[in-house]
Amino acid sequence: MNNGFKTTVKLLALAAAMSVATAASAQQTAGTWLATLGINKITPKVESGDVSAPALPGTKADIDSDTKPRLAFAYMYTDNISAELDLGMPYKHDLIGGGSIQGTGKLGTSEVLPPTAFIQYRFLPANAMFRPYVGLGITYAYFQKERGSGQLTAILNTGGPGATFKVDNKWAASYQIGGTVKINEQWFVDATVIKTKLKTKVHFSTGQDQDIRLDPLAVSVSIGYNFKGFNF
Repeated sequence: MNNGFKTTVKLLALAAAMSVATAASAQQTAGTWLATLGINKITPKVESGDVSAPALPGTKADIDSDTKPRLAFAYMYTDNISAELDLGMPYKHDLIGGGSIQGTGKLGTSEVLPPTAFIQYRFLPANAMFRPYVGLGITYAYFQKERGSGQLTAILNTGGPGATFKVDNKWAASYQIGGTVKINEQWFVDATVIKTKLKTKVHFSTGQDQDIRLDPLAVSVSIGYNFKGFNF
């Protein structure tokens, strides 16, 4: 298990132990909306296939992490069951050489917009100071603005025109664990970890392609606000 994920789980468990007996006026009850805004870091856990022939055997890729604001809205259908939609700005990731071309530097960049919808279960009473939760969701990974570098051209199309690439958009399953800590009647702090099982394919302008598993891990901390709105 990822060390960051294990640390987050331990912190959530500690917070639960400290606050399980603490209660205040109702929050996160049925019919309540929860809006959160914070910072989210996405780190791909890459398993790269080889670029198809003709290419140097073992030509693989790795992808750097990126951090952006995260906006999410949740609706409490019951005191314990909620639905959440995660939104935000596109994340920009650097594609770097791996395998037999490790150390060659940046091969290109790509932006990805990963809106995600979750069904969540929130533990403990609705008026608890701390409420852990788990979620199961679906993500649509939309890739855009892919740009190849001179280094990519040197590797795949030496002496030819600039090499470019396109990443397939994909649906993927996401899993979530998190918790909220109450500040007052309306405001709270939210922390969440999301793991997405994402596999896609990269198509190069030179005719080659590459299978790549991204499986990103997202860790975020946000400030949230409870309010009553339209009921569903």
